[in-house]
Amino acid sequence: MRTIPPFISPALPAVADAVLARVRNLGILAHVDAGKTTVTERILFATGATHKRGEVHDGTTVTDFDPQERDRGITIFAAAVSCEWGGHRINLIDTPGHVDFADEVERALRVLDGAVAVFDAVAGVEPQSEAVWRQADRHCVPRLAFVNKLDRAGADLDAAVASIRSRLHTAPLVVQLPIGAEEHFTGVVDLVALRALTWPDAASGVHVEEIPHALRDEALHRRRLLEEAVAELHPRALDEFCADGRLGDQSLAAALRDLTRTGEGVVVLCGSAYRNRGIEPLLDAVVSYLPSPLDVPPARGMSVPTSRDGVARAEVERAADPAAPLAALVFKVAQAPTGRLTFLRLYAGTLRKGDPVLDAGTGRTERVGRILRVQADRHADVDTAVAGDIVAVIGPKTARAGATLCAPGAPLLLEPPGTAEPVVSVAVEAVRGTDSARLTGLLARLAEEDPSLSVRTDPETGQTLLSGMGELHLEVAVEKLRRADGLELRVGRPQVGYRETVLRGVSGVLFRHVKQDGGSGQFAQVVLDVEPLTAAPGTGGGGEEFVFASTVTGGRVPQEWIRAVEAGCRDALVEGPLGGHRVTGVKVTLTDGATHVKDSSDLAFRTAGRLALRQALRSCAMVLLEPVAEVAVTVPEEAVGSVLGDLAARRGRITDQTTRGATSTLCATVPLAELFGYATRLRSRTQGRGTFTARPAGFAPV
Repeated sequence: MRTIPPFISPALPAVADAVLARVRNLGILAHVDAGKTTVTERILFATGATHKRGEVHDGTTVTDFDPQERDRGITIFAAAVSCEWGGHRINLIDTPGHVDFADEVERALRVLDGAVAVFDAVAGVEPQSEAVWRQADRHCVPRLAFVNKLDRAGADLDAAVASIRSRLHTAPLVVQLPIGAEEHFTGVVDLVALRALTWPDAASGVHVEEIPHALRDEALHRRRLLEEAVAELHPRALDEFCADGRLGDQSLAAALRDLTRTGEGVVVLCGSAYRNRGIEPLLDAVVSYLPSPLDVPPARGMSVPTSRDGVARAEVERAADPAAPLAALVFKVAQAPTGRLTFLRLYAGTLRKGDPVLDAGTGRTERVGRILRVQADRHADVDTAVAGDIVAVIGPKTARAGATLCAPGAPLLLEPPGTAEPVVSVAVEAVRGTDSARLTGLLARLAEEDPSLSVRTDPETGQTLLSGMGELHLEVAVEKLRRADGLELRVGRPQVGYRETVLRGVSGVLFRHVKQDGGSGQFAQVVLDVEPLTAAPGTGGGGEEFVFASTVTGGRVPQEWIRAVEAGCRDALVEGPLGGHRVTGVKVTLTDGATHVKDSSDLAFRTAGRLALRQALRSCAMVLLEPVAEVAVTVPEEAVGSVLGDLAARRGRITDQTTRGATSTLCATVPLAELFGYATRLRSRTQGRGTFTARPAGFAPV
């Protein structure tokens, strides 16, 4: 298989940087089923990293190695692989395309220098394509676009490019023209070098030929359009275009390289990964246009002063220099048969087997036992890793995703990748009681591997709640526990912790507690007034849960026993009269009482306070409260009506609505019990383009 000569052959820098200049760290981004994993498989095959093309539908791909990925036919976990092309080492991360696993994409983008966004030639820009594109924008990651599946019925490169322009708000720079359409697609015309690249069959390599006569005029016309588009965006290209009336091949390629790296434009290529067409020019574009570790800005972090030096924290930059102090970011943690794998992106310095490393966040120093070059689920030992590398290490036991590992003598804290708040929860418990402790440990390990999962115990219901980004996300997590660890689990809908409060109070409730069973007895008499607080907690006013006051005069109840009455009232609030739920938003006033010279005691008045308040609450008008959440829903403008109707059906109360561009943000207060399954419903109503966040907002009447 022949390698196409690259579009650019820039002079290499000094020998010390020559290795780094030939490294590319990139990810493959796309919507579900756009062909990310197939593109990755063909890249590995074209570069000689594998000797057989893996297929998603056969479950034989390198990067989708987890049993659940092969069963479901989708990518769930970001997988790293390495390959060589044209003297360059390419570290590639195949990322998930399903919205439930967007946090995996976020962590991968944090450590990448470039990306290839894959689009379906029939569907164009799909909902999750928009989401991952926005994620890449936040991280300022330069991208190439690869329009895949040109061999499918209905494939249209121009329509796909139009959707990129209109929905992603970027300037697409199309550098190829398809040869043939749909099932007759056999190759592309390279508009930069003005040559034809064909693949007569899936088994053969690329053939470099003259442009077919029937396409020559169209190719020259599109080359002219490309030059004009580039000249509009690139000042030096504009000068040459105005002076000569055209752009030379080298000038055009150099301008494309600059525009890609600044994000002002995106180079668009096309092909059919399944038919093995278009992969070699894509690899050449990766090498030619995407940045090396030397081309990206230095890593920025905060210095970590020691307790002895007393120096204030300051921003520090670390360039991609193997001779600089070590600075590496942990972006993934996974369990493997070989041990706990900690995946690192080295930004500066050199890491050797046996080196001590400092976790800058925790201050813990650990030793690196092994350094591994990762090929999905296969690993190869290496002795050293340098700035720009993406590797896995064995040795650190506590470093979590987002941690900074650095040289102990030069501590530095890098900014960790962001983690989204979980939006869906399920209750999990072991079928066998003897497995409960084991389940707790396994859930903690699961949350360590995937920071977008959270585990907590509901103090109201005692349930163990597993929270994640969507129902598929949680389904995968639970299945992982069942498969890997052989646990029998029960999974159900979380219970909701209700409250009770006083709507209308009562006054002058007299209660006398008398107990005589030989010896010293118990005597306490109290008179209580019960009223609602003006602002119960979580109902909008931010008041207190319980307020106790005393207006007793003349020492009719001593001060120490007044405190006992208050303690008894707090005991009574644990169970309300409506359904045994906790009572909140109540003010109790002790107005009078009586004592006995021998039988009154702290215990007697505490008991009297508890029983008196229970009696009073049964006489009050009570109301049941349910937990509510403040929800912010961001949806395309055309889906606002459907989403508003769904929120109303869930007893939601709209509090605000704002529109910006083509999207609207709806703010609403929704009962927590109605939010179960909302993530899936919202995606179906908005074709996957809607997102929402929720945060607890206290309680409101049912």
